[in-house]
Amino acid sequence: MDKRMVDFIRALRAAGVRISLAESQDAMYGVDVIGVTSRDQFNAALKTTLVKEARDQKTFDYFFPLFFGSGQPPMENIPDNLSPEDQQTLQQALQSMMGDMQALKDLLNQLLQGQPFSKEQLDQMGQQAGLEQGSDMYQRQWFERRMNRQMGMEEIQALIDMLMEQLEEMGMNGEAREQVREMLEQNAEGLAEQVSQYVGATLAEQMANEDPQPKPDLLDVPFNYLGHDEAEAIRDEIKRLAARLRSRASLRQKRSKIGDPDPRKTLRANMRYGGVPLELKYRTHHVKPCLVLICDISTSMRYCAEFLLTLVYELQDQVARTNSFIFIDDITDISMVFKEEQPRDAVERVLSENRPGYYNTDLGNSLDTFTEDFMSTVDHRTTVIILGDGRNNYNDPRLDLASNIQRRARRLIWFNPEPPHQWGTGDSDMHRYVAHADGVYKVSTLRELAAAVDKILTSN
Repeated sequence: MDKRMVDFIRALRAAGVRISLAESQDAMYGVDVIGVTSRDQFNAALKTTLVKEARDQKTFDYFFPLFFGSGQPPMENIPDNLSPEDQQTLQQALQSMMGDMQALKDLLNQLLQGQPFSKEQLDQMGQQAGLEQGSDMYQRQWFERRMNRQMGMEEIQALIDMLMEQLEEMGMNGEAREQVREMLEQNAEGLAEQVSQYVGATLAEQMANEDPQPKPDLLDVPFNYLGHDEAEAIRDEIKRLAARLRSRASLRQKRSKIGDPDPRKTLRANMRYGGVPLELKYRTHHVKPCLVLICDISTSMRYCAEFLLTLVYELQDQVARTNSFIFIDDITDISMVFKEEQPRDAVERVLSENRPGYYNTDLGNSLDTFTEDFMSTVDHRTTVIILGDGRNNYNDPRLDLASNIQRRARRLIWFNPEPPHQWGTGDSDMHRYVAHADGVYKVSTLRELAAAVDKILTSN
């Protein structure tokens, strides 16, 4: 049991659950006290000592039955539930179905007798399916389908139908036939469940025996590779990241105030000393930027837009004014939402109310609406940030409008998750927008996004 628990803990770690050595020891001590006679108490003792975060409970519940389940599904011996006459009829029907389907008939006999697969059968099928090469749980369904095909589970339903027809021809009544069919199908589900349990347990053990691989820093995981748990972890990280950026921005702003000497201010301040420059005055270089955000929230851009909006609004004390807009096929002003709610709640509301649908991305049309209705938000002090991949689904990109916004603003900056070698491929107009931008930042990860925001806040 101790080895089984160690393998279980190693598998949880391989699946991303943080478990310290002390917590592993606590689990061992807890099981020594609770015992293993009660499955529920055993489960509770392990979960209490090993799981610290709510998001890890699903992972625990997924792996627990793979290590501490029986692996034997409940199955019925069908002839024992039939009358002697129906047993004889069933036997005659099976004999009449003899032919070139011996492997399938053996499986059907196994279903009739309610016999689960032996370990030798499962090991043989697993070896034929290449299960020993598996290394992660995402492969589980693929190996299950392969093993089910090998044992003939895809053809067994047709064989059951043939058996029912044979039993009907031989005079078995409908109620008895339906009883046989129901028990056969339940036993087939039991065998499929046994295969699933075997595949899952084998993969879990192989994960446990692998040396743990270092997890990539969340700051460096590309947005288009994020899973649900990783995205949730990033949402928790953004507030801490914003605090670090705020400290750096404040320090840079403080230093920037001591820039080049200002002769005019120095002379005026030192008139009381007869013009002797006892007090030096310096030019103030940095002012807080005014921002306009125009964010693509189509399916491929949603994480990037979510994190940018959250990060910028967490840093509002470093910004003079922010107006925010989102678009897919047309533009929407979302600035008021961020005045009413906290950044994370506001972003969640915006994305839930503006879901991707059948419509295609059309930045050109969105820029047209922006020019008509919201151009007043842009002046000579404004930094306009367009977040998008520049893909317009072959619609008119309206480069003229992008040029007009650039001329009116202090600067127009692009945040794009795609690398330059993808610009101009397919429906991308990014290579054309570049000529009407004052800079482009690649923002495919949180680290790149944070660095771009940091640069904007401190280079105004």
